[in-house]
Amino acid sequence: MDARPRHLHPPHTTAITSSLAGITTRTNKLISVRPLRARYTPEVGDLVVGRILEVQAKRWRVDVGSVQLAALPLSAINLPGGILRKRTETDELQIRTFFAEGDLLVAEVQQLFGDGAAVLHTRSLKYGKLRNGVFVAVSGMGGGGGVVRSRRQVWTMEGANNAGKMDVILGVNGYVWISKHVETPKEVEQKHMGITNLEENVSATVYSSQNDAIDGDTMREIARLRGVVTALVENGCRVDEDMVVRGYQEAVEMAMLSESGQEDIYLGGERGEQLAAALRGN
Repeated sequence: MDARPRHLHPPHTTAITSSLAGITTRTNKLISVRPLRARYTPEVGDLVVGRILEVQAKRWRVDVGSVQLAALPLSAINLPGGILRKRTETDELQIRTFFAEGDLLVAEVQQLFGDGAAVLHTRSLKYGKLRNGVFVAVSGMGGGGGVVRSRRQVWTMEGANNAGKMDVILGVNGYVWISKHVETPKEVEQKHMGITNLEENVSATVYSSQNDAIDGDTMREIARLRGVVTALVENGCRVDEDMVVRGYQEAVEMAMLSESGQEDIYLGGERGEQLAAALRGN
């Protein structure tokens, strides 16, 4: 056999070969390649969905789909009751009562370490542990398509066919959470409260791992909405509020035309392609 090294292109040539497969962009003399699929790169202010992988003395290690695990310090969460005080050894001993291995949470990137690892925080009533829903992992801002940064990453939408409201969280890192809508405690009164009073409404239920009862209609529509998100990604469409809402409405109409009616939630294969084509045509 010929033991001489082989090259992707002939030696002694000025041709440029990329080590990544992706879309080439050129700015003046700068040539860059945006990979079709890559790990999420955190940026300060990003809203992310993550999973607790490790519990340490004063922090949690969180999988956010990046090259490195993110850190969530004990000092960066709300204590039950909204108490504003320095964290003590008692809090460290009870750290698993807040988040344990396997728990899902939504948080914001507060800062970045020198090596690019993210530091998260959940100091807001809209952040924290996730319950009553389903998790979907799709492509994020690290590669092409999938979840994109948009004006709103979290919103509530009405469910069709007698279902209740549903909450949707599109993590910039490509992790998506769809769940039954949870009413915020004293939601009306909070409109007239300051930040300090708002934090006082945090209770122990924020860190509960017990799911609430969900009726069958809402569970069906949550599954349908998950199918919409998956179909969008499989067919190369962006995933943002506009596309998800329009896709869900189209999926409901498609189900009404099928033999199974509203119980038909399948959106794979040709049905997914049909859904994507309808959205691109609008």
